[in-house]
Amino acid sequence: METSVTEIANKIYRISTYVEPADLRFNQYLIDADEPLIFHTGLQKLFPLVSAAVAKVIPLEKIRWITFGHYEADECGAMNNWLAASPKAQIAHGEVGCMVSVADMASREPRPLQDGEVIDIGGKRLRYTYTPHVPHGWDAGVLFEETTRTLMCGDLFTQSGNSVPITESDIVGPAFKTEELYQATVLNSATAPTIRKLAEFNPTTLALMHGPAFQGNGKEALLDLAVGYEKLFKASL
Repeated sequence: METSVTEIANKIYRISTYVEPADLRFNQYLIDADEPLIFHTGLQKLFPLVSAAVAKVIPLEKIRWITFGHYEADECGAMNNWLAASPKAQIAHGEVGCMVSVADMASREPRPLQDGEVIDIGGKRLRYTYTPHVPHGWDAGVLFEETTRTLMCGDLFTQSGNSVPITESDIVGPAFKTEELYQATVLNSATAPTIRKLAEFNPTTLALMHGPAFQGNGKEALLDLAVGYEKLFKASL
């Protein structure tokens, strides 16, 4: 396996590893600022590859914030490895996630984030939005980097395959093909409205956890995604 580094927006780097048995890309995002932040820690077993890739951009000890979309191995499996490698780092996650899992499992006390709270990391501003069960996980949430209008999507738009680093092509169609395969999204009455709320950020870059980074009309992509899940939910009733 190889881990690649691609700058997808100003000082925002996609750290990506293709895992062939899963036929998925596993992406982390490094935001280089006065207080560098990493979104997703990656699987614990991938830590040597991922940390070596991050170290090509900044020294690991400079990382100040460790964040992720929800409590799951590929999102935060290596969180304690990162805390050990980055002595000044602190985990920042939603209040529910900290209460249910992170405060118990992390080797240092996390910082709970309220819905709408902003982390100013010096040159970049990350706004946290709580998205319970979207796409899955009671503690689910996303971050929106305001200066570059980049949405850290977590598992939204997940697509299988060995994708290119950046695309301007359709990401909604591939996401629903993968949804048919894995059925990973929680379908309820709040799924589509929650995604439409994210569309209000009008992002120009969508940083996918599994798949390429999308550049273009992120609002339209999110609205189309919401329509698709709304149809799936109504069909399930």
